[in-house]
Amino acid sequence: VQLQASGGGLVQAGDSLRLSCAASGRTFSSMGWFRQAPGKEREFVAAISRSGDTTYYADSVKGRFSISRDHAKNTEYLQMNSLKPEDTAVYYCAADTRPLGGWARSKMDYWGKGTLVTVSS
Repeated sequence: VQLQASGGGLVQAGDSLRLSCAASGRTFSSMGWFRQAPGKEREFVAAISRSGDTTYYADSVKGRFSISRDHAKNTEYLQMNSLKPEDTAVYYCAADTRPLGGWARSKMDYWGKGTLVTVSS
């Protein structure tokens, strides 16, 4: 089982960026994104159910970020708009076999390597 994140980079404040996470080896019920800024603990960003009908977002990204998934490609995406310098972090994709629930804000069982997003002011 592998989760491969991509799409990070250096952008300016106000710009947009889309992260992708391709899963291989199995399909997952829930998928999500977490991030870790320098000197801080990893934090929840967003999560999505198998059907895509249910999504969760951290308050700090609500209205700016959008999570989605493509079952045919076994891939999830994180569309990030109106980026701010405080969004600078390593972004990790994650997945779990359990149906999406409140637990998803804390942790998931499968993790990919991170992709760095840097937002300059």
